[in-house]
Amino acid sequence: MAEITAKLIQELREKTSAGMMDCKKALTENNGDVQAAADWLRQKGIVKAASKAGRVAASGLVTVVKCDDMGCVVELNAETDFVAKNEKFQKLVADVAAKALEFGGDFDSTLNAVKDDIAATIATIGENMNLRRIAKVTGDHIYTYVHNALVPGMGQIGVIVAINGGDDKVDEIGSKIAMHIAANKPEFMTIADVDPVAVEREKKVFIESGATANKPENVVEKMVQGRINKYYAESVLEEQPFVMDPSKTVKQVVAEVGGKLAGFAYYLLGEGIEKAEDNLADEVSKMLG
Repeated sequence: MAEITAKLIQELREKTSAGMMDCKKALTENNGDVQAAADWLRQKGIVKAASKAGRVAASGLVTVVKCDDMGCVVELNAETDFVAKNEKFQKLVADVAAKALEFGGDFDSTLNAVKDDIAATIATIGENMNLRRIAKVTGDHIYTYVHNALVPGMGQIGVIVAINGGDDKVDEIGSKIAMHIAANKPEFMTIADVDPVAVEREKKVFIESGATANKPENVVEKMVQGRINKYYAESVLEEQPFVMDPSKTVKQVVAEVGGKLAGFAYYLLGEGIEKAEDNLADEVSKMLG
C-alpha cells in the first residue's frame, strides 16, 4: 500500500476541488494513484458536487416524518424551484428524512449517512444541494402538517407538534394545532421559553416610542405589561389565540382535551438564506469577455 502523503492529497484537491477527507479516501482506495483517485471521485459524483458547492441553494423541499413518539422536520436545499419537482430529488429528500428518523434527529449522523447520496444526486441533476437542518420533537402524540405541498409530505413549510396526554379528541386538536403553527409561526412554546433579553427589548422599544410619555408611573407599568402580554400572544404558542377559535388560547384548547404541549418545530423553506441577485448584463459580459 502506497503512503498517502499530504502532498498527494493536496495534488488531488487541486485537480478535483474535492474535500480533503474525500481525497484521502480516494487515494487510499486507489493505492495513491492520483489519476485513478480523480476518476474514482468522478464516478462517485464528488468532483461535480465539489465544483457546485459555492453556488447558493435556497430552494428545495421541507419534509416531515414521524414514528410513534418522535417527529422530524428536514430541509434539503437545491438551487432552483425546478429541482423540487424532480422525482430523483424528491426520493433523495425522502431517504434523508428516513435516515433522520433512524438517527433520532441527529444532524451529523444523518449527514454522514447520506452525503454520498447527495453527491450522486448533484452529479445527476447538476445543481448544488445541501442538507441544511433537522429538528426533532418527542412526545406521546406527534402531529405534522406541510403547507404548499408539492407532493404528499413535502412542501415549503413543515410543522411538527407533540402533545403529552389527552383524551379521544386529542388527535383532532393536534392536527389543527399543527395547522395553527403554520399560519402563526410562533417563536416559543411557553412564556418560560422566552429569552428575558427579548422581553426587555420589547419594553425598551415600547417606552422609547413615546406611548408612555407624561403618564403616571402606575399607568406606565400597566401599559408596559399590556405590551408584553401582546408580545406573548404574538410569539408564544401557548398564549396565541387559537386560529379556529380566537376566544381561546392554544394552551386552553389543548387542556380541554386533557393534553399538554410537549414541543414543536416550524421550518420555512430557504428562510434566512441570502440569494444572490442575478444580473443578466454582468453574465453576458463575462461570457463575451
